[in-house]
Amino acid sequence: PTMTTEQEKNPIASIGVTLEDKNVDNHTILESKPLEEDSKVSANPHIPSVSASAVLGESASMPEGTPKCRGHDFEASRLLDDIMASMCTTGFQATNLGLAIEQIQRLRKWRLDSVPWKEGDDPELQPPDVRRRIRARIFFAYTSNQISSGQREVIRFLVKNKMVDVIVTTAGGIEEDLIKCFQPTYMGDFKLSGRELRKKGINRIGNLLVPNKNYCQFEDWVAPILDKMHDEQDEQWIEWAAEFIKYKASGDDSTPPKKFLWTPSKVIQRLGLEIDNQESVLYWAAKNQIPVFCPALTDGSVGDMMYFHSYKRPGFVLDTAEDIRAINDLAVQSHATGQIILGGGLVKHHTCNANLMRNGADYSVYINTGQEFDGSDSGASPDEAVSWGKIRITANPVKVCAEATIVFPLIVSQTFAKDVDQWKEDTKDCVCWSGDL
Repeated sequence: PTMTTEQEKNPIASIGVTLEDKNVDNHTILESKPLEEDSKVSANPHIPSVSASAVLGESASMPEGTPKCRGHDFEASRLLDDIMASMCTTGFQATNLGLAIEQIQRLRKWRLDSVPWKEGDDPELQPPDVRRRIRARIFFAYTSNQISSGQREVIRFLVKNKMVDVIVTTAGGIEEDLIKCFQPTYMGDFKLSGRELRKKGINRIGNLLVPNKNYCQFEDWVAPILDKMHDEQDEQWIEWAAEFIKYKASGDDSTPPKKFLWTPSKVIQRLGLEIDNQESVLYWAAKNQIPVFCPALTDGSVGDMMYFHSYKRPGFVLDTAEDIRAINDLAVQSHATGQIILGGGLVKHHTCNANLMRNGADYSVYINTGQEFDGSDSGASPDEAVSWGKIRITANPVKVCAEATIVFPLIVSQTFAKDVDQWKEDTKDCVCWSGDL
């Protein structure tokens, strides 16, 4: 069978596509063929022919270019780059790790000029110089445990150097980043007694320990900021009310003045500016104007503070509708998208669902330990996402079944960390949407 262009680039992906299975009605799938007469085993008259045929049946030819399984030779090199280069042909999840690296490399290299302009396309997108300036938008999602762990420093590197465009995380992914600006998280053990830790006011996250005072200090810092945001909301509402009364009196049928509302992403940006600490992921996201979406912002310490605030001063409004419009528009207003998702649950679905609005992401890498036997979205395979339109049918997505704190730093070492200065130079004039040129 003839390989597609993508299969030629990635022969590993062709296996299972070009080796066609035959649908048969009977239980015997081996064809009845005479065995080789010169075989010392099959020619033995004492061996039942059916057994010889079953064990020594003729093999189909492997597709041309199929890689051979071969691991790393430490006699030849002990360098990390060389070890990582051997992942694709090692097998199992090592191969998926190698494929994830290749997927991210292709995502970062994509430019609109790699897609031929054709009749019917926007004429403004025809000039080669314009097409070279349009790159893929990179969605990056992670669960809170990634920030609780030392993965925070890896994520901060990406955000500080503007290597991702949109972030999706959970409430813990917000507050744990900020809490670490006040007090450290400590190493512990998975086997420490929950009962004894509770008596001492120490919270356990896997084999990490967070003293309760860390959260108390964080909440002392958040409370006055929440008061200020509430003041700003009320001040802007008073201004809006005056403008709205004038608008109604004028009989104007144009769009009415917009009412200011805090959204989770606006709150997160504000917290990133307020923390003013270069160790923070959110500080760099705010500084570099990278939106951070967290539809479940209230599901944690920030939500606790809003709950307490509501008793002291009701009326603070957090609007999630504006944020869903914002993240979906970022996906729709992209000529190509890629999604890198660490973990599952809300962050995985929210990112994929945004890409559904554009008929799917072009590039996808999942890193999680979820399994699909229970029908959960966390464990759902990339192919299931294809069925929903969250990943394009033309894509070659990759899932690495592994714990992200192990494999993601390795992936970054072979992709984003390889060309920091070159990336900045190559993308300084680039946009992800032609309307931003």
